[in-house]
Amino acid sequence: MTSSTGGPEQSLPGGAAPRGRASAAWRTALVAVLSAACWFAWFGWDTTYQVDPATGVASGPYEAWQVLGCVLSLAAVVVLGSLVLGPWWTVLTATVAFTTAFSVTASSDETGLWGVGAVLVAFGVAAGSTVLATVMSLVASRRRARAA
Repeated sequence: MTSSTGGPEQSLPGGAAPRGRASAAWRTALVAVLSAACWFAWFGWDTTYQVDPATGVASGPYEAWQVLGCVLSLAAVVVLGSLVLGPWWTVLTATVAFTTAFSVTASSDETGLWGVGAVLVAFGVAAGSTVLATVMSLVASRRRARAA
């Protein structure tokens, strides 16, 4: 039941076969929920801009610690998802779920530029998770080669 596309039918680590389509659906749903949760936990609640009292320049609404926390959390989701779901299916699932979560929050933006932000978020998550999934695939390939 191994998929050449890295989809949810891919074998699990250690050569274990997935338990069927229902199991793949649950793993996909778990990666999607965790990816969306990364957005809501780190960014979804913060809509306040910070204004520098000396210069009057506004920044935000997100702080550097929020961005770092979100990146690390989403990276953990991608790593774990790559192990249980397959790297490329995880990239797709995490990108769509995180971007959708962003869009739910950002679509109420008064400027109407949330669509541009959604495209940028999608590209950023896709790029970052693809790099991480590629590293995961290379590590898994080397482990399989050493075991053989």
